[in-house]
Amino acid sequence: MDISFNAQVNCSDGPCGQSAFMILKPTTEEITHLVVSDNLFPETEYQVSIDHVVESTPHQIRLDCSRAELSKMPIFDRSGLFSTYIPGYIGNPYMTYLYYAPTFTRTILKKNHLPAGELAIGRGARVEAADGQVGQVEEFLIDPNNDHITHLVMREGYLWWQKDVTIPVSRVDHYKDNTVYLNLNKQDIEKFPDIPVRHR
Repeated sequence: MDISFNAQVNCSDGPCGQSAFMILKPTTEEITHLVVSDNLFPETEYQVSIDHVVESTPHQIRLDCSRAELSKMPIFDRSGLFSTYIPGYIGNPYMTYLYYAPTFTRTILKKNHLPAGELAIGRGARVEAADGQVGQVEEFLIDPNNDHITHLVMREGYLWWQKDVTIPVSRVDHYKDNTVYLNLNKQDIEKFPDIPVRHR
């Protein structure tokens, strides 16, 4: 099952928002919750147990609950989120995103706003190899039989020269501060299959 970020989320009675974060147990590589943003103003984000996911594709996630039931689920607390700029760059963040992808603004989540022993990873989280940064999190692939992560899909490259690389979760060493650390070096990663990214 392909759990994507920014995918459309549908309840049993219609569209209800977009996937914003995954909450996982780093000790078991298990995704426990999906964070669904209702895309309304003011925005509300709901913490939804992965048990409610009936079906998932790269662009769409279907839940077994109604929109009314979703509105009663725990609110995901973003008050611990703050943004930091990668050191060494001074400039407009919009221009930064357009012309130099690695200097994006990243979001870090304080652990005290999550269930004990769990952490949140969002699209764009850094991926570090043993010898330096190699890309960013694009999505996770999970086994629907046990909700455990099987692969990390990592995006690497810049602007129009990007590709997605699928890395087995066994090659993840640990997670920390919205960063995924691999027990691989950059040369090892080049041996994994990749798919060119089609830009819209």
